[in-house]
Amino acid sequence: MSSHQRLSRRTARLWVGVNGLILIGLAGWILAPSATGPAPEDRATPAAEPTGPGVTAPPLLPDREDILDIEGNWFGVSSPDVPWSSERCEWLAEQAGAPPTMIQFFVHWTQDYPAETVEISYQRDALPVLSWEPWAGLAEGTSQPDYALRRIIDGEFDPYIEAFASAVGEHGWPVAIRFAHEMNGHWFPWSEQQSGNRPGEYVEAWRHVHDIFDELDVANVIWLWSPNILRPVPDVSLAALYPGDGYVDWIGMVGYAVEESTAAAVFDPTLAALRQFTDKPLVITETGAQPGERKAVWIEDFFGWLSGHPDVIGFIWFEYDTDQGGHADWRFTETPATVAAFQDGVAATELAPPPLSEIADS
Repeated sequence: MSSHQRLSRRTARLWVGVNGLILIGLAGWILAPSATGPAPEDRATPAAEPTGPGVTAPPLLPDREDILDIEGNWFGVSSPDVPWSSERCEWLAEQAGAPPTMIQFFVHWTQDYPAETVEISYQRDALPVLSWEPWAGLAEGTSQPDYALRRIIDGEFDPYIEAFASAVGEHGWPVAIRFAHEMNGHWFPWSEQQSGNRPGEYVEAWRHVHDIFDELDVANVIWLWSPNILRPVPDVSLAALYPGDGYVDWIGMVGYAVEESTAAAVFDPTLAALRQFTDKPLVITETGAQPGERKAVWIEDFFGWLSGHPDVIGFIWFEYDTDQGGHADWRFTETPATVAAFQDGVAATELAPPPLSEIADS
């Protein structure tokens, strides 16, 4: 499709200005990373109005295909008060040397589709990455039979899924949905090692959810399948958990530097395993580095590793410390040395433009 045709189609769907935008119905529960395998902790992010200057309504609505066609490396963050606080977003952009073009947040299956958060993400010039988690949060335990994969497959959650999918479709904004991430681990209820789940049921559940979106003609979702790196679960087959290229747009990988000095040591074994069965573009959907003398060196090496892997199209930094719910201080803003290493890496990286930039240029 030509850029003229895409523009014509987009102009038919003008963005409606958001006046008095208020977040409602959202208690954004954020999950701590599982770099070494233990169960994460829940952290409540209270609903908030967008604050500070610079929140304006974009003029036009992009197509999903426009997002998928963007070239360069996506720079994403997952962080407290993001995207809701403009002060926090602006501070992170200043620290990084560039504004993020992806923003990740978390939604349990006790929550509705957060349309306002998606809108605010776009107003921050960032693609929303919605980590959609079939559970009620860690307070209910890491094994939750109420959310067993078989119950999803058998249609018991269809009313909720259909309502969520309909809301996504009616809203119209492209959104990346990272459904049931880190499924190869044992620290979430949707793992085949928890909740009474059985081998093969994860793929069935993914396809069932995806098929409901298709049946409702929801065409604005980028499906992001995102396992954990192999380090804590080396004997779990990723191929057996993959729904298939017809059900996935991007693949992901969650991985943190704990004792490693290089990004290759963290990511390469898992990347090699993934490339045995799919060539889909890959996003590092959660990453960070443990504090210590090697952290700034690892950050520098990460950007070099990224530049050498054109099939890796971006990353999302997990900008949390232990007080905010992380298992370690993963933040790139931890010290002046880590900030400098991150800024140098960002400056040397060909970053993807903001998701609305093509429309603005047109």
